[in-house]
Amino acid sequence: MERLGLAVRMGPGDATRPGRPGVRKVRVRVLLGVLMVALLIGGAVPYVAGPGRSYLSYLVLAERPDAEGSATAARQVRAAGGRVVQEYPQIGVVLAYATGDFAGRLRGHPGIAAVGASRTTGVPGPPGALAGAGDFRDTRGDALESGDDAESLTPDPAESADWNLAMIGATGRSTRPTGPLPAALLRTTGAAPSEEALRQVLVAVLDSGVDDTHPDLRSAVDPRASVSCADGRPDARYGAWRPDRGVTESGHGTHVAGIVGAARDGRGVTGVAPGVRIAAVRLLGPLGQYYTENIVCGMLWAADHGAKAINDSYFADPWKYNCPDDPDQAALAQAVGRAVGYAQRQGAVVVASAGNDGQDLGAVRRDQRSPNDRLTGPAQNRLLGTECIRLPGELPGVLTVSALDRYGLPTAYSNYGRGRISIAAPGGEPEGGPAGAVVSDWPGGQYAALAGTSMAAAHVTGAVAVAAAGHPDWRPDRLVALLADAAGTNCPYGAGACVERQFFGSGVLALPTTG
Repeated sequence: MERLGLAVRMGPGDATRPGRPGVRKVRVRVLLGVLMVALLIGGAVPYVAGPGRSYLSYLVLAERPDAEGSATAARQVRAAGGRVVQEYPQIGVVLAYATGDFAGRLRGHPGIAAVGASRTTGVPGPPGALAGAGDFRDTRGDALESGDDAESLTPDPAESADWNLAMIGATGRSTRPTGPLPAALLRTTGAAPSEEALRQVLVAVLDSGVDDTHPDLRSAVDPRASVSCADGRPDARYGAWRPDRGVTESGHGTHVAGIVGAARDGRGVTGVAPGVRIAAVRLLGPLGQYYTENIVCGMLWAADHGAKAINDSYFADPWKYNCPDDPDQAALAQAVGRAVGYAQRQGAVVVASAGNDGQDLGAVRRDQRSPNDRLTGPAQNRLLGTECIRLPGELPGVLTVSALDRYGLPTAYSNYGRGRISIAAPGGEPEGGPAGAVVSDWPGGQYAALAGTSMAAAHVTGAVAVAAAGHPDWRPDRLVALLADAAGTNCPYGAGACVERQFFGSGVLALPTTG
């Protein structure tokens, strides 16, 4: 599964296997009873309206992208027989649950711009109420216990396995990398921002949840800026942002967070921006899906809490690519697009992984894995044009990241495409072990070596944090331009050698000089 990176030497319960990029484990429950149990585990108590009724979730977009628009959409939803579960007044969108041909009943109504089903398999009912949550404000509740859902994958690296940091010029924040590396990859930079300066910067990790009890992350995760959006509603109860031990892939967000901002303390790993504050925003739901309402909720939460960078190492479910000629997919793309645009206007750089299918995003290609929330039958075999996009990676202004191996070469699994890739960064090789993949944190105080564009994106997010710490008054466009300028001079094979823009974008990520 590409949002998770490609696992290296992982245990039998993990979601991917070495050397098989793009392999995704089906995680949906086949039996309705198991589905209901999964919803209960995730904190979303189903509302069962009656026997034999199956609900779908919908994103309803008003013509007005504001609070007045969301109020209009909510009224129209109720008039059409739907149930409003969450309003997103920042962008004029409503999350609703309904039965039957709800979208057909609502499309074309006054004030409604688009309606799209965000899933293809029905559930017994809308999620139940969340105490003290749902309005994007900070709320407190009882502490939750963190899960330990992974076996020990690699020994404590003691901040030594950092070829990835050497490539981008961050070795001054850690020890030198182990093993031989080409001299050109041992980059140096100017003065690094202090940990005090980095502490003023908030980075949001939208992912499967973050284990903030991990020694590398205890001081990094900011509880007041963290949340769960696992069902499209902001659940800010203490600990809700932590991984769900019932979902196999839940360690991914901890790994990503470690790359971004693990502490420099002589143990474990060091992040690209040690000292940065991390908003842990859990998107992964109890069925292992990143539905678009989860993404919208997480993006708005991060923006409203002042994130300078938002990391998105996943793709939206259930459609790997969303096409404008399908009314459901078009609505989902518009909703996520509004959320991304809002975050950018609020001052955040939105960073996303390019994906691990080895496809040219600027060419005709096939999608044989969607919809991925189906209970039975094969996926559709879709021939896609260039207008069909990954969410959120191919939305306007998003910094989309491809993956390089430890020698600075584009990996075989990384997606690419002229005009589709913004920048390249260390992603590693799936069979490289700790020396060739990216070593980072794993729940339960453990460490894992993973490879993928997920890891590459996390490096870029950390670099945005470093740039923002050095230039606290800069807007996103200036921060992105700074990274692009630095990347243009950071080619392992000499200045001007990394010219294949479809693979490298502006070049190879390098921490910018901040002083």
